[in-house]
Amino acid sequence: MTSDAARRVWSPSNAVPPPPPPKPPEEAEQPSGGRSTPGFASRLSLRTRVGALAALGVGLAVTLTALAAYLTVSSQLQSSVDANLLDRAQQAVSTPFGDPGQLVNQPAEAILAADLRIALLRQDGQPFTADDRSSPPMGRDELAVAQGSEEQSVRTLHLDGEPFRVVAVPAGRDLRGAEYALVLAQPTAQTDEVLDRLRLVSFIAGGVGIVLATWAGLSIARAGLRPVRKLTQAAEHVAATGQLEPIEVTGSDEIARLAHAFNAMLTALSEARLRQSRLVADAGHELRTPLTSMRTNLDLLAQSEARGGMSQADRAQLIADTRAQAVELSTLVGDLVELSREDAPAASHERIDLADVVRDALSRVRRRAPGVAFSADLRSWPVQGDATQLGRAATNLLDNAAKFSPPHGTVTVTLRDGVLDVSDEGPGIADEDLPRVFDRFYRSSEARGLPGSGLGLAIVKAAAERHGGSVEAGRAPSGGARLTMRLPAASSAALD
Repeated sequence: MTSDAARRVWSPSNAVPPPPPPKPPEEAEQPSGGRSTPGFASRLSLRTRVGALAALGVGLAVTLTALAAYLTVSSQLQSSVDANLLDRAQQAVSTPFGDPGQLVNQPAEAILAADLRIALLRQDGQPFTADDRSSPPMGRDELAVAQGSEEQSVRTLHLDGEPFRVVAVPAGRDLRGAEYALVLAQPTAQTDEVLDRLRLVSFIAGGVGIVLATWAGLSIARAGLRPVRKLTQAAEHVAATGQLEPIEVTGSDEIARLAHAFNAMLTALSEARLRQSRLVADAGHELRTPLTSMRTNLDLLAQSEARGGMSQADRAQLIADTRAQAVELSTLVGDLVELSREDAPAASHERIDLADVVRDALSRVRRRAPGVAFSADLRSWPVQGDATQLGRAATNLLDNAAKFSPPHGTVTVTLRDGVLDVSDEGPGIADEDLPRVFDRFYRSSEARGLPGSGLGLAIVKAAAERHGGSVEAGRAPSGGARLTMRLPAASSAALD
């Protein structure tokens, strides 16, 4: 085919610029009502929130992975098409030509693409192609290559609604010295189809991944929160029934530690309730005796008045007995109030000398027990605490020793380095009673016939523990009882 036979299908004057690239799809507007209201997430269950977070995390990961895969494949396909087109174009123009028709009329199979469109574009904008229907789309970029201002051109153009990948490379000069550019165009329908399938597969895989992530998140949350559900049921059971029964704990993770802590709390509550019930029962038992005696004495007085009265001596004895029972009852109530204090004393910066506290207690007990001698060796020991509580504890120790001492017996009192020892010459404490002498309302068989409520030594123990000390019972060298109270010294900060 000669140059005269070549048909003119394009000129710069009638060139139609390529259509603009399609606009990206507009983002769907978010309805104003779709916003979560404040506090909505807090109303969801923890299992739902964990499942939603898992679905969101996996959804984001799948979306990003699919997007990265799509962009990578799209870029690789585009680069492959561009490289192939440029390589074919360079091979086609590798040999000089004299007639443009010889180049454009070569079969498409010669450059390894049956669907390829080929044309020559002269520097003045005149194209040469074998057939108008097979003419590739061309524009200003291809003309710039023909004029020598650009080394090559690679872009996507549309012709009759069909997308093409168009490349242009310099084709050299003809016999007349005119510059040409070789333009090759290949339709991208197959590439677009591959990318469409990839988008569809990514969308389906992402949806399935999100559904599986939601299911897995809910399952994991349900399994992981099962101990928490047991704790909740146990707490509700305690609130509904008042039964402090521990729950079964398996594993060693954080939830198991929480369950162990919950069981420890239930154990502490159970012990506190048991102590309270014992205190109430023991107090009721101890209160019953003086109240019964007082009621009996009052009934006798009432009956005697109905029968014409009783002798002055009998009347005085009943009144004295009733007064003694009232004093015992008042003492018992005071001891109960003291022992009912479960709280630790408030931090006190009062510095007191334990020796002075013991001396005051000795002076009171000597007046109440004139038939007992007291031998005291007291050395100064500064402590930080409540002088009233410590004075009552020391008085109870001395009263206990005086009560069990024989007539004209001696009670030995020593205070050295914060250790207060009170020893008597009485019958002593049996070995089986030693561990329980400081328990509330506990009275040994030898003490059941003696006055007292069994709370004095329990008050001593409570006062010592509230001041960071301890108590101990043992046997004195004389064979009597030996009761010891240890108290720490006041800290240096408290002395300032």
